[in-house]
Amino acid sequence: MDISIIVPLFNEDESLPHLAEWIDRVMEEHHFDYEVLMIDDGSKDNSWAVIEELNAKNNRYKGVKFRRNYGKSAALNVGFARAMGDVVITMDADLQDSPDEVPELYRMIKEDGYDLVSGWKKKRYDSKLAKNIPSKFFNWTTRKMSGIYLHDFNCGLKAYRRDVVKCIEVYGEMHRYIPVIAKWAGFSKIGEKVVQHRKREFGVTKFGLDRFVNGYLDLMSIMFMSKFGKQPMHFFGLIGSMSFFLGFLAFVVVCIMRLCGSISLTNSVWFYVSMLFILMGTMLFLAGFIGELVCRNSTTRNQYLIEKDMVESNK
Repeated sequence: MDISIIVPLFNEDESLPHLAEWIDRVMEEHHFDYEVLMIDDGSKDNSWAVIEELNAKNNRYKGVKFRRNYGKSAALNVGFARAMGDVVITMDADLQDSPDEVPELYRMIKEDGYDLVSGWKKKRYDSKLAKNIPSKFFNWTTRKMSGIYLHDFNCGLKAYRRDVVKCIEVYGEMHRYIPVIAKWAGFSKIGEKVVQHRKREFGVTKFGLDRFVNGYLDLMSIMFMSKFGKQPMHFFGLIGSMSFFLGFLAFVVVCIMRLCGSISLTNSVWFYVSMLFILMGTMLFLAGFIGELVCRNSTTRNQYLIEKDMVESNK
């Protein structure tokens, strides 16, 4: 199969028929063998009924319905597990991403050899104060911290080589940083394409200003996990050991000074400082040890309650 298109959605029943018609037209014009995986993230409207209708008309359309809202990352992760195409395309369901971009994204993966191509909405139709300015600052920070020079990390329109989506894991709200996750997984050929951004025709945006705060916290998590996620003891254990050593050294000095009669042990501030460093070091060391146990035994991080499923997992 040439292409798998993954469409995460939440309350988008009005836009889905138009999106499906648009996708079908583009795919048929270019003679692609394709599938469309629509991941319903616990919608409260008629989105699932629309997906069932699309499936009845064209079995290339398949859907997964969550029992409740888990977020875009969960929807993408489930879609990645089920995708069968050589190239995987992700796009939003609100018609702000154009399916006309798909052929060129496919070519860049297959012919230019990119592992991942991210869309860049160079001209946006969102609010400048609420989205555009914060988004530019957010992308600038991510570029500096990750070393990946993309203009729009959070663009929903992306293309992936199949190997990429089968090797990465997306959870929480990490969908904003898929290029970073892919790079740390060893997929370093990451490209960018200017894509059309369209005005929203139906519904309202599902994202608030809190996503920028959460975004930076997620970036910190990814940068930490990429270096110490498998072995947190390397981080906490090192700092804890240094703190314990400094505290113990200070304690020895305080004891020597007490024996020499220079100070009163319990009245010296350095005695309490040394105890503080020893306790901090012990706690950090234990945190690293517990982190190691959690990493080695966690099996439920990406388990979601699925109500209905039209397609089997293809990991």
